Amino acid sequence: MVIHNATLRQMIAMGAGQEERKIGLTPGKRVLFLTKNLDLIKQQLYDGLNLEMKDVNPEDLLDDINTDVMTPAWVCFDHEPAEIAKNAYAGLKHNGLRVFNENALINGNFEVIVSGQRKGTGSSRETAAQCERWAGIRIVIAASFAPIHERNNINLGQLMGDYSILERLQAGEEIPLAEFTDKYDDVTKIIIEKGGLFPFAKALKAGDIALPPINTSPKPMTMAEKIIARNLVGQAVGQCVKPHDPVIAQVQSGYSHEFTTAQVHTFLAEEYGADYQLPNPSKFAVFEDHLLYAHHNPKFVPFMDKVQTLRDLQNAFQQHTLVRDYSAVDGVSPGICHQVAREEFIEVGDFVQATDSHTCMGGASNALTWGVGATEYSNLISSGFTFVKVPESIRFELVGELNHGCTAKDVILYILADHARKELTLNRSMEFGGSGLASLSIDERATLCNMATECSARTGICEPDEALFDWMKNAMPDLSLEEMRQSSVIPDKDANYDGGIHIINLSDIEPMVAHPGNPNEGIPSDPTNGALIVEIGDVAIDIAYGGSCTAGKEDDIAYYAQVCQAADDAGMVVAEGVEFYIQYGSGIVKDRAVKNGWHELFAKVGVKLIDPGCGACIGAGPGVSVTEEQVTVSAINRNFQGRSGPGKLYLASPLTVAASAFTGKISSWESGLFQ
Repeated sequence: MVIHNATLRQMIAMGAGQEERKIGLTPGKRVLFLTKNLDLIKQQLYDGLNLEMKDVNPEDLLDDINTDVMTPAWVCFDHEPAEIAKNAYAGLKHNGLRVFNENALINGNFEVIVSGQRKGTGSSRETAAQCERWAGIRIVIAASFAPIHERNNINLGQLMGDYSILERLQAGEEIPLAEFTDKYDDVTKIIIEKGGLFPFAKALKAGDIALPPINTSPKPMTMAEKIIARNLVGQAVGQCVKPHDPVIAQVQSGYSHEFTTAQVHTFLAEEYGADYQLPNPSKFAVFEDHLLYAHHNPKFVPFMDKVQTLRDLQNAFQQHTLVRDYSAVDGVSPGICHQVAREEFIEVGDFVQATDSHTCMGGASNALTWGVGATEYSNLISSGFTFVKVPESIRFELVGELNHGCTAKDVILYILADHARKELTLNRSMEFGGSGLASLSIDERATLCNMATECSARTGICEPDEALFDWMKNAMPDLSLEEMRQSSVIPDKDANYDGGIHIINLSDIEPMVAHPGNPNEGIPSDPTNGALIVEIGDVAIDIAYGGSCTAGKEDDIAYYAQVCQAADDAGMVVAEGVEFYIQYGSGIVKDRAVKNGWHELFAKVGVKLIDPGCGACIGAGPGVSVTEEQVTVSAINRNFQGRSGPGKLYLASPLTVAASAFTGKISSWESGLFQ
């Protein structure tokens, strides 16, 4: 089955010319409204209730529907989209029970789905778009979309619109296709009209379509614009770009992991034949990091045969293509892909794309890095190019220095609660600079960039300095300092920031958490749920978890060690009834912890230590909750309901996580806490 070549025939009435193509609702097909009142969703799914947009208040629609809700991790164990669709929205729970039973979306005979703001936040998993597409959805309506999810919809040929368009459709109007595509650049329009990215790429290779020329005049550029400009394909040297320019660009490297590689391998074989080849396999890599500890989660145990299939298909892909291999050896992974990529092959000024939303972590190295779906990744590694719409930028000018007890995690939680909640960061490149950036280590800068995706941003990128070059030289000794300086980018003095320039005084930052919300009442668990620790009262915890790409770096481990040493000096161990886990981000990080004596210290005070991998961050490893009553304080990046078990999860800094493990309640770190 060639899954990417399906069209919109059932919706598109062809006229004499392409400009006359019109979209209408199919007689007998339905519209599903995802409302904050979850009982109302059930009535639509199972009782035949039909709603009209004119009668629905947009404020009553679910916001921040994340990709974990649309396709939880266990659903992604099925790499075939038709199988994935059977469990669409399996992560949407009401009082602990699924709102969408198996095949509910398919059986509901829906072709339109409607929600609120920031549809598709979270992981870059294309399965979230696939579950709707293969369940019969052809039009997706929302107030706004997270950028990677929007791109995945486009790559699958899905139409996206707003509430006014839906009102007209439900009134019986047939709407010109152009009204769905006019908001996009000329290239994106063609992708949608062709039915998705693969048909577009084939038409482009065959010479059946011509790309519009880039005619942006010389101008001051942001860091993202500069890196894209110097990687343009088919354009004059020195050509400038501006936001929304549709361009074809080269990438310096990329990677996939066992959750996504199976789809990449399958898609390429279906589109180009079993003997497909990659033009530059040495640029790319595969990682075995996400599912190493899946067997520790009882919920995943029934699916271990599917997990093994994913591993086998990744091995088959690696052996077929000869991309770099970062597979586990004797059950131990080299580390989390984003961390290892920083340590081993992302260089200053690179342009990198990979199949994970936290690819943006590479921005700490002054590289332009972001996550893509399996279709987009398959296309870029097979065609030798990637399509890019130049993102807008927003600048964060950091000044001052962090107070004792605060880390970069508190900074990004502050930005999430303020700027991201207001959608100032939506689909933009978050640019970090200013005198305050110099006070943050390279690992701390990686935390800022890593969680740009939680801000529904396109990516995050930091200005370079000598501290970065020193870090890079230590990580990759063969690199030339002079070449790094030449490859680095800084924004031009008068560069334009569509999102504005925002001063963040690090001295004003206080220890924060992101609270778990109340999904049963339509308040989703989300990283934007920021709150000061001094204002949340006493919150007893059952689990403290330190790890993930966000918080398994060397500096994070040093934070845990700082608190553990103070506890040991005070004769303390982990609080009774609390489990404290630390999981290393890479083998290199673990080796340094051993060398520094931290590994031994952690064991002495009662920490449960885990070898490198993603683990509890995706619900696949020790540290997940097992009951709804359990409370976790975690240094990971997402607190989506069910992502790390059924319990309530608070996001916090490494210092807060470690301090809380010894006090037994969410506590900010300060000197003398244990005295």
